[in-house]
Amino acid sequence: MADPVATEIKVRSKSRLLEVCFADGNRFELPFEYLRVHSPSAEVKGHGPGQEVLVLGKENVGIRAVEPIGQYAVKIVFDDGHDTGLFTWRYLHELGRDRAVNWARYQERRDKAVSQPSPRK
Repeated sequence: MADPVATEIKVRSKSRLLEVCFADGNRFELPFEYLRVHSPSAEVKGHGPGQEVLVLGKENVGIRAVEPIGQYAVKIVFDDGHDTGLFTWRYLHELGRDRAVNWARYQERRDKAVSQPSPRK
């Protein structure tokens, strides 16, 4: 299967959604918070398996800019200052396709993290 190619990207600031249309006919609406907590940056993904960082408190994050990177990706500049990691067309397509599963997994990890008492020092 060929890599997906994005044909249109729209930032919908009021609804806090990034709309991405692909040449294969798929169209995804990706919430800003979802994109922020699933950033492909090393800060979020780590440098290898098991090094992922759980990002919390991004419910109201906004997008300042979406900058094209060649013909294969965009850099998303979030209003919390985060702007590293390239969202390739393939990654954006995967985020759209797997949104329900990814979001459920994130919510489970988040809920577990916030319900655990902090360790005493």
